[in-house]
Amino acid sequence: MRFVDEYRDSDAAAEVATAIGRITTKPWTIMEVCGGQTHAIVRFGIDQLLPKGLTLVHGPGCPVCVTPIELIDAAIEIASRDDVIFCSFGDMLRVPGSSRDLLAVKASGGDVRIVYSPLDALALAKRQPAKQVVFFAVGFETTAPANAMAVYRARHEGVDNFSVLVAHVLVPPAMSSILASPNNRVQGFLAAGHVCAVMGYTEYEPLAQCFRVPIVVTGFEPLDILQGVYLCVKQLENGRAEVENQYARTVRREGNAQAQAMVLEVFEVAGRTWRGIGDIPGSGLALRPRYASHDALQRFPLQQLAQSRDTECIAGEILLGGKNPTDCPAFGARCTPEHPLGAPMVSSEGACAAYYRYRRSPPTHYLPRKGGGETNGAPR
Repeated sequence: MRFVDEYRDSDAAAEVATAIGRITTKPWTIMEVCGGQTHAIVRFGIDQLLPKGLTLVHGPGCPVCVTPIELIDAAIEIASRDDVIFCSFGDMLRVPGSSRDLLAVKASGGDVRIVYSPLDALALAKRQPAKQVVFFAVGFETTAPANAMAVYRARHEGVDNFSVLVAHVLVPPAMSSILASPNNRVQGFLAAGHVCAVMGYTEYEPLAQCFRVPIVVTGFEPLDILQGVYLCVKQLENGRAEVENQYARTVRREGNAQAQAMVLEVFEVAGRTWRGIGDIPGSGLALRPRYASHDALQRFPLQQLAQSRDTECIAGEILLGGKNPTDCPAFGARCTPEHPLGAPMVSSEGACAAYYRYRRSPPTHYLPRKGGGETNGAPR
C-alpha cells in the first residue's frame, strides 16, 4: 500500500474493523494524541466502525489549541508595533487572545503575514533590514527542527533583525500528565507518527512500562488508524503494555538524528503552560542562552499580560479526553469557526473544528468505495 487511495480502501478498512470486533471482549478507551488523527477519525467515520464499548477520545495533540492565551497576547502586542513584521502559520491568526486576535491586528493595519516556513520569515528579514521580523514558533517536536534551523542560520549569517516567539510543546510529558491524573480514563494511546518520525519512540517506552499502557505509533490515513487501534486492543486484551510501531514506513525507533541534533543545538527543555490544561513541567522548549538575542520576548519589552479570561470554552476537558466537542453547550451555537470561543474551533487540527465540519449532519461513513468517489460530499 504505497499510495493514499490504498490507505482509504473501504473493503480493507472493513476487514480491519471486523478483526478489531473479533478480538474485543471488554470496553476500552484509547486516546489518539494528534489532532490530525482526530480529523481523519471524524472525517472518515472511523469511530463508527468500531465495536460498541471501544471508545476513541481526543488528546492534546493540536499545538495551536494548547498555546496559552498569554503567548497569544504577547504575539498581538508585538505584532501591533510599527517596526515589526509578524510572521505566522495561518492557523494562529484566528486564535482568540484576551481581547482580540492577530487577524484583528492585521485588519487594523499591523504588518501580519502568513508564511509557510520559518525560513520564509528569515528570508523576509534579510530583504527588510530596517524592520524587525518575528516568527511565531508554534508546534510539537515535528516543527521544532525547522524553527531551530531558522534561528541557527540567523545567528550564523548575522541576521540580527530576526527573532522567534517560542511556543513549542512536547508530547511525552503531556501523555505522562494525563496518565498521572486521578481522572484519567485512557487505557491506550495512538501516538502521532510525524512526531515519532523526528524524535523516534524511545521516550514512550518508560511511559508504557511505568503506567502499564500500550502505545502504538500510528499514521494518519484510515487504515493506519484502524491498524493502530487493532494493535492497541490486542495488547490490552492480552495484558501487554509495550510500544509498537504501525507507521514503520516512516518511523524508526531512533528517529531522525540530524533533526534531533539541530533541536538540541538551539533549544533546551523548559516548563510550559498549556491552554486549558495548565502548567506541565518539562513540557516545552526554550531557546538556549547562546541564542537569546533571537528571543522575541527578550527583544521586545511587553506590558503586563492577562493570565486568563472568563469563557465558556471547555477546551481543557476536550484536550484531555474528558469530553467530546458536542458535549459543549456552546458548540455550533455561540462557538463557530466565524466566532470561536477557543482555539479548538479554528485550528485545522482542532477537535471542535473537526466535529463542526464533519458531524453536524446525520452520521455517515466517508470511506471511499472502490472505484473512486466518497460516499458523502462533505469532505474536501
